[in-house]
Amino acid sequence: MPQNMRKPNNPTPKEWLANKVSLEYIADYKPFNFVDGEGIRCSLYVSGCLFNCPGCYNVAAQNFHYGQPYTQELENQIIEDMRKPYVQGLTLLGGEPFLNTQVCLKLCKRIRKEFGDHKDIWSWSGYTWEELMQESYDKLRLLSLIDILVDGRFLESQKDLTLQFRGSANQRIIDVPKSLAQNRVVIWDRLVH
Repeated sequence: MPQNMRKPNNPTPKEWLANKVSLEYIADYKPFNFVDGEGIRCSLYVSGCLFNCPGCYNVAAQNFHYGQPYTQELENQIIEDMRKPYVQGLTLLGGEPFLNTQVCLKLCKRIRKEFGDHKDIWSWSGYTWEELMQESYDKLRLLSLIDILVDGRFLESQKDLTLQFRGSANQRIIDVPKSLAQNRVVIWDRLVH
């Protein structure tokens, strides 16, 4: 099937479990960047994704064995970098953060312990909000630690380079705490249309 006709993979609820697929590898870590969310951020790119979206901007990171193993030293470096007063928060990307919950949960719990809500956590995911609501406990636990979720698979047919923090028009920027509190999707209030 030609690349532009192929669709991303669509899992059934709990079909893909992090403890079955993740090798706890990191594709990249980029401190002090301006592109992966609001403000100055520390971005952790985890390795491994099964959505296989045609046109993915980070194809190498779809491989669960790409990059290097996550280490305590890297975690400590991320925490030290986040101590800088000008750093607004952490961003989780990939790969797929929700297929790497062992790494992401450990790091997010530590960030909440060290910084409380003074630093925010953003995550991109190929999962939609509605799919995550039917997912495994570890994915829901990770979601509960996140402030902003950019959800949904990248769809080449809806690609739009003018969108804020998204690659395709189907993706949403979701305020996670408000959405969990109201039991419905609440779009981020600083969204530029």
